[in-house]
Amino acid sequence: METGTETRRNVPQLFGSAVFNDDVMQERLPKDVYKSLRKTIDEGKDLDLAVANAVANAMKDWAVEKGATHYTHWFQPLNGITAEKHDSFISPTSDGRVIMQFSGKELIKGEPDASSFPSGGLRATFEARGYTAWDPTSYAFVKGDSLYIPTAFCSYSGEVLDKKTPLLRSMEDLSRQAVRILRIFGDQKTKRVITTVGPEQEYFLIDKALYDQRPDLRFTGRTLLGAKAPKGQEMEDHYYGSIKPRVAAFMKELDEELWKLGILAKTKHNEVAPAQHELAPIFTTTNIATDHNQLTMEVMKNVAARHGLICLLHEKPFEGVNGSGKHNNWSVSTDSGENLLDPGKEPAKNTRFLLFLAAVIKGVDEYQDLLRISVASAGNDHRLGANEAPPAIVSMFLGDELTAILEAIEADVPYTGVEQKKLETGVHVLPDLSMDTTDRNRTSPFAFTGNKFEFRMLGSAISIACPNIMLNTIAAEELRQFADELEGSAHLEADVRRLVRRVMQEHKRIIFNGDGYSQAWVEEARRRGLLDLPTTVDCLPRYLDQKNIQLFVSHKIYTEAEMEARYETIMEEYVKTLNIEGLTLSSMLRQDILPAVGAYTGELARNISAKRAVSPQIPCAAQTALLARLSALEDELFAQAEDLDQAMADPRVKSANVLTAATYCKEELIPRLEAIRQAADQAELDMPSARWPYPTYAQLMFQV
Repeated sequence: METGTETRRNVPQLFGSAVFNDDVMQERLPKDVYKSLRKTIDEGKDLDLAVANAVANAMKDWAVEKGATHYTHWFQPLNGITAEKHDSFISPTSDGRVIMQFSGKELIKGEPDASSFPSGGLRATFEARGYTAWDPTSYAFVKGDSLYIPTAFCSYSGEVLDKKTPLLRSMEDLSRQAVRILRIFGDQKTKRVITTVGPEQEYFLIDKALYDQRPDLRFTGRTLLGAKAPKGQEMEDHYYGSIKPRVAAFMKELDEELWKLGILAKTKHNEVAPAQHELAPIFTTTNIATDHNQLTMEVMKNVAARHGLICLLHEKPFEGVNGSGKHNNWSVSTDSGENLLDPGKEPAKNTRFLLFLAAVIKGVDEYQDLLRISVASAGNDHRLGANEAPPAIVSMFLGDELTAILEAIEADVPYTGVEQKKLETGVHVLPDLSMDTTDRNRTSPFAFTGNKFEFRMLGSAISIACPNIMLNTIAAEELRQFADELEGSAHLEADVRRLVRRVMQEHKRIIFNGDGYSQAWVEEARRRGLLDLPTTVDCLPRYLDQKNIQLFVSHKIYTEAEMEARYETIMEEYVKTLNIEGLTLSSMLRQDILPAVGAYTGELARNISAKRAVSPQIPCAAQTALLARLSALEDELFAQAEDLDQAMADPRVKSANVLTAATYCKEELIPRLEAIRQAADQAELDMPSARWPYPTYAQLMFQV
């Protein structure tokens, strides 16, 4: 058995060992086949069937050596999770035996049933045929006994039914527009511009035995009730704290499993809330980062199970402590690795950087609604704007230096610069540290952090595809406008500064470097005319605004019908989520909580009667008061259960108009769920712990 030391020593050997990556391709493919495949990957050239056959055969041989007996086209439907159907490599021979075969056609194209995946009305149930198409830019890998082939997914009639296809389209479109800008600046070498992402993944770990006793966690991913533990996160001792042995063992195995799959897992630490943790990878190309994040979430759950743990990815599994998010670190680089969002040593003189920065500023201001929509879900509504996550109001943090540079350009005055300071520790053995020109702002939803933008509004459970589709398409639109204006410019430096000045004059309202958690900012944002869209129901209808349809249709990311389908799908998911929560809470009340409270109040009544039978003089004030309070709560909970069931039966919950259904759920179901929680949590505090039917917050968060 390998020791931990041996595993750590062999990390370079372990990394990517389950991936059909470039090294494996070079080793196993004929040179002409490899060159042709690289042209497909790097330049988008069509793949010849003969090349596909050679790749498929080499891929199959490699996978079989790794223990694979099956292959699957692995895709990402509109529900935000991954899908897979496994077929074996076996093929019968005339003598009744089998051989292991895998053809180029099987590699390139699959045909799963498309009728049971979310389509937002694009497909009827009887219209079952769908196609998967190999994405050669994302490497195949072996997991378990199957070869996983990353693919796109569309319907028989060509409608896009997945998240990968529009993401790839948005990347290509941004590349096209960014290359136009680079040509204006005299760059004739760059062929492609790539967006890169590093998504930081937050999660909770709890004991599986306790999880199994909580129907709310099993059915909804979050606790629908639960009184606060005596200690939460107020001592600030969990963030970056010492990692418990059981969690450390999980993290060690998680790292190893992710490294095998070629995932650049880099940083691990405790997060703010008890039982909360984070994993952060090194950035990579956006579509690969998206695949890797989907894999990471899946592997987290599988590894946790092997350690007797459950990995919770819901945005708000516990009331009263921080929820979980996913910071999307987004940047733009050339095919030679030059970061176009790197300000360099003299950002005030870096005209090209300032132009790309202006494009992002303009885009974020003009399409605030799309960025908010890209992170919309019932789960994420619980955390946005709750003093633990960025507000639901979109703004940008640029820091003091960049803001001062842009303000100088706006005022048409020279930028005087900021002198770099040293941070003196006052301890001789410690080095003095160079200070950055600006602090970081953890309350900003969209913050510039040196050479990238950190989009912090994402919920922990969602796919990062949609936010990056939005970012890429918005940036592509602004760069297109800039390129149209600047192509043929005879005075490029002056024209760029004039353009940046105009952007600042028209869009500087989106820049905010202050405290995003404060009520003062909410009021200031309204004065600036920024959108405040606190919930999914508030923001999602704007997705179909004409300006947004025009954006995506003109850049050929979606058709209008595909946009309508995505709107319907997200709204339906919102309604279904709240419906499941309502049904779950109702059953918890009726089957467990009301019987438990009733049994205990009955016991209290018998105790009081027994004492009074012995002597009317025996004090019973405490038990009498407790009996009265719990009996009142019992009646209240019963009435609330009846009321909730009646509300759940309202036909508006199942309305064909998804906005009607979602609005009803927001306005009628959520307040009822919250009211029940308050009463149930009070009952929990008044009950003996042994009589309460579910594990408590103290057990869930502190027994790992």
